Amino acid sequence: MKKILFVASEAVPFIKTGGLADVVGSLPKCFDKEYFDVRVMIPKYLCIKDKFLSNLTYVNHFYMDYLGQSRYVGILEYVYEGITFYFIDNESYFWGDKPYGDWYYDLEKFSFFSQAALSALPVIGWRPDVIHCHDWQTGLIPVYLKGRFGEGEFFRGIKSVMTIHNLKFQGVWDVKTIQRFSGLPDYFFTPDKLEAYKDGNMLKGGLVYADAITTVSNTYAEEIKTPFYGEGLDGLMRARSGDLRGIVNGIDYDVFNPETDPDIVQNYNAKNFRKEKVKNKRALQEELGLTKDDKKFMIGIVSRLTSQKGLDLIQCVMDEICTDDVQLVVLGTGDENYENMFRHYDWKYHDRVSAQIYYSEPLSHKIYAACDAFLMPSLFEPCGLSQLMALRYGTVPIVRETGGLKDTVWPYNEFEGTGTGFSFANYNAHEMLNIIRYAKHIYYDKKREWNKIVDRAMAVDFSWKTSAGKYQELYDWLIGY
Repeated sequence: MKKILFVASEAVPFIKTGGLADVVGSLPKCFDKEYFDVRVMIPKYLCIKDKFLSNLTYVNHFYMDYLGQSRYVGILEYVYEGITFYFIDNESYFWGDKPYGDWYYDLEKFSFFSQAALSALPVIGWRPDVIHCHDWQTGLIPVYLKGRFGEGEFFRGIKSVMTIHNLKFQGVWDVKTIQRFSGLPDYFFTPDKLEAYKDGNMLKGGLVYADAITTVSNTYAEEIKTPFYGEGLDGLMRARSGDLRGIVNGIDYDVFNPETDPDIVQNYNAKNFRKEKVKNKRALQEELGLTKDDKKFMIGIVSRLTSQKGLDLIQCVMDEICTDDVQLVVLGTGDENYENMFRHYDWKYHDRVSAQIYYSEPLSHKIYAACDAFLMPSLFEPCGLSQLMALRYGTVPIVRETGGLKDTVWPYNEFEGTGTGFSFANYNAHEMLNIIRYAKHIYYDKKREWNKIVDRAMAVDFSWKTSAGKYQELYDWLIGY
């Protein structure tokens, strides 16, 4: 039995701010339980829902020297859908109404968490073969495993994997601060280790010392070797390209299933969507105050409202989009200028634009089910989960060819009758507008072709099973059997 420990800053269903939580919470369930014992370790935030917090089981506790003080480290556990989740408890670090807040404080908090997570393993008496670390918050763990922890008998030979979910966030501060929080000696703070551009960089430490590096799509794995996408670490990514692989994320096909989804008005499947899917559109038009019209081409956006997501392209041509024969439904929060931009167009074109500037999981499901197309023109996108959800619901993605979007959405070819969506290559607002208009033309004028695209979209499989198989191969390779 191979033992794998996921260590991360968040995991569904306990705490979620983005796609990272979906991966850490959903992927462990999909491994072959005959050969793999996969467990998860995250912080015990006080903002975790009470129905979970109040049911955690106390395992043990100990005191750890950190920043010159003896600090409490509690270990609790919760078994969810057959997977054991461990929670590292220290209320002075993990209080507050959200998991992240002040950057400087987060660096200290996750340096503490990385040390506490490793220190907890001998206490619970469970020694993993591989520790799978996620993003900068756990970047110090591979460093510790090759450093002071690796000298102990318990930790000797434990392998580490570092997964990049988004290379933009790296855990950077001045060297002196990172050195103090991490407790690492001067030796580690050189340009070939944790120092980058005169600063300390926690993610870089993980990428230098991990035994293997993964990221969340094949295309993104190639892109981050280039200066445009590499966020200053493209040289390191090229140097470690032999240990770097892209494995596309999946989604939980039990949760995102139009046939059983309790959040949508009318359930449907690949056989009956032509008749049933439109009932979700009617209900959403009614709920959001849009013109009721079954035939209207409805485009959805469910996203963080930031420049990364290509919203500056949408901003450039928003009037043209709105004056075309479409309806646009937006759900999400983010940068104030984009929030206000969508609010403005909701006011200006209230019968055809709906801006819901908050986040709601049930409403997101309604949008996936109701819309005809889903717009995702990202500047960069390591994997992207929204387009996978859209495909699952037969809502045709319109995407830019970058990262995971390029790997998961196959562009429609009207001559060969292939493709599951529409895509454009250059980061250009009018190129995006042209592809939206092309999709709209197929929807209005070639409805049979459109329905065949939906057929193909609903037939592709981006469940976690496929991804889990690739991770199993990686672990086998690392462990050596």
